[in-house]
Amino acid sequence: MHVLWNVDPVMVHLGPIELRWYGLLFAGGILAAYLVGVWSFEQAGGSREETNRLLGYVVIGTIVGARLGHCLLYEPGYYLRHPLEIVAVWRGGLASHGGVAGIVVAVWLFGRRTGRSALWLLDRVAVGAPLAAACIRVGNFFNSEIIGRPSNVPWAVVFARVDMRPRHPAMLYEAAAYLVIFAAMVLLERRTTLRERQGALTGVLLVLVFGARFVIEFLKEPQEAFEAALPLDMGQLLSLPVVLIGVLLLSAAYFRSGASTAASKTAERSG
Repeated sequence: MHVLWNVDPVMVHLGPIELRWYGLLFAGGILAAYLVGVWSFEQAGGSREETNRLLGYVVIGTIVGARLGHCLLYEPGYYLRHPLEIVAVWRGGLASHGGVAGIVVAVWLFGRRTGRSALWLLDRVAVGAPLAAACIRVGNFFNSEIIGRPSNVPWAVVFARVDMRPRHPAMLYEAAAYLVIFAAMVLLERRTTLRERQGALTGVLLVLVFGARFVIEFLKEPQEAFEAALPLDMGQLLSLPVVLIGVLLLSAAYFRSGASTAASKTAERSG
């Protein structure tokens, strides 16, 4: 017996306006990540006012980056022929890898304007980011999108708006993974010295989130037809360099920490 999923993705119809579950969960995820960001800023010596200003940058960067990522990475031919449709975000089509790139650019711009280190700012954003990602994946579940491959596991879901085959609820696997990663990030922020090493928390986030994404992609249906000709799907090919960047950030954070400790000991001996 499998779960039959046939929920209308529209919560409420208000004349020509549709309020969708996805939009509610997207906004709720951003709000939840913001509240965690306030806590992380205060833990690291920042302020709520600074978090409020950064929020606008991050939201715009996320939406613009995710939309451009989808249009240029998954359907470039169509959107290059119809460039005005790139702005039609309400029609769907957001890519998480593009969203990450958009956040990085937004944080860098905010850092330049305020004099804050971009890595320090990214570490503050990193703690709450998996919570927002989990909410967005639940939104994908309500949209019956990013579905998994056919399966007979007991928890398989029949997405009636797609077909009547039981499938892996791949988007819920991702949501669960991101919630676990969120818990891990909070523990690392509270109980370790990682927050004192710029770039370390961001590195951990990239390795865990996109490492999980790489594995779960094996259970997903390809999102675009051209992916069938690739050795890995597009999500996996894009995840690998992000994981590598995470490893490099972690290595650099530990190298800087080791160099700083060695310099301190040298100064003590000299004194």
